[in-house]
Parts: sequence; C-alpha cells; structure tokens
Amino acid sequence: MSEEHLERRRRQILDAARACFIRKGFHETSMQDIFAEADLSAGAVYRYFKSKTEIVEAIASEAISMLGVTLHEIVAEDPPPPPDQALERVTTRLVEIGESYLGSFMLAPQAWSLAMHDSDYRNYVQGIMRPVRELWTSYAEHLRDTGMLPADTDPQAVSKTLLALLPGFIIQRVILGDVAPETLRDGLHALTHSSAASTRPS
Repeated sequence: MSEEHLERRRRQILDAARACFIRKGFHETSMQDIFAEADLSAGAVYRYFKSKTEIVEAIASEAISMLGVTLHEIVAEDPPPPPDQALERVTTRLVEIGESYLGSFMLAPQAWSLAMHDSDYRNYVQGIMRPVRELWTSYAEHLRDTGMLPADTDPQAVSKTLLALLPGFIIQRVILGDVAPETLRDGLHALTHSSAASTRPS
C-alpha cells in the first residue's frame, strides 16, 4: 500500500473514533463501536492501533502538535507579544482545533478523566504536556529578558499559570458556552494593567 493510502486509512479510523467518543464518551465506546463507525474489520483497525488508548493518544498528539506550532511562533517573536495577546492567540488556536479539526472540545475533559484513572495514559499525557509548559517557560523568559516582566520573575511560575488558564477556558467553553478568546484577553489585560497601576509611584 502507498503511504497516501495508509494515511487515509489511519485518518478514517481516527475520525470514526472521534465520532464515537463525542457521541458515547471514551469509557462507553468499545473497539467494536469504532470498527462499525469506520466500516472496517477488526484486523484493519488493529493494524494501525493496538488499543483504544493508542487511538486516544494519537488524537491527543495531533491536537498538542497543532497547538505547539502557535506556541513556537509566539516564543520566536521579537519582541514577544504581551501575555494577554499571547493567550488570545493560543485560545483562538484551541477553538480552531476543538471546533473544526477535532470536532468537539468535549474530548479534552474526557481525556483528562482518562489520565486520572489510567496510569499508562497519564504518563503519556505528562510527556506531551511538559513540552507545552516548557514553551510557556521560554516565552516567560523572553518577556523577562526584554523588560516586559520584572527581572526577578520566576519563568516557571508564569508558565504554570498560563498553562492553568487553558483547561479553564475549555471547560467554560464546553459547559457554559459564553467564553471566547477575546474574553480571556480582556480579562488578563485588565488584571495585569490593574496590577501595574497599583505599583506605580504616585
């Protein structure tokens, strides 16, 4: 089989699995559900993925990879964009990933839940989350080195804080449906500028 055919078949399986996960959830979806949704035999699916967890890992990897492109762009800019603008760009990319390519933000909370109960998957998630946090750390270092943050700023504290905002954005988007990238941009802008104003000499 050609590489193109193999990739098409792999994509067929992942699309079918996403449809099942959105409809039934990770835990309630069986491999048989995925076979039926993809209209493929068990052997055809197992040729690409040995288990449902491997399929979940592939979906998560694609999402993180696409998000990583945006973060790399932000880190490379000189001067770096301020935090409110950087957060808006990252969450805008999350919306694009979640509502078009991946089909639904509903998959993210399910993946987090799976990581809480499956130690192997949790280790996998840790492995793909750490590079994302490291990119935020590089961004924070860039802000500090260009004078946009105080010289004594702890870049890791900043990166952990910025990363912590993303799950909250996704949860609100899924459950409440009333948050947009501009919402976080404006909120963070207000908080950072209020803090700056309060420390400015009178």
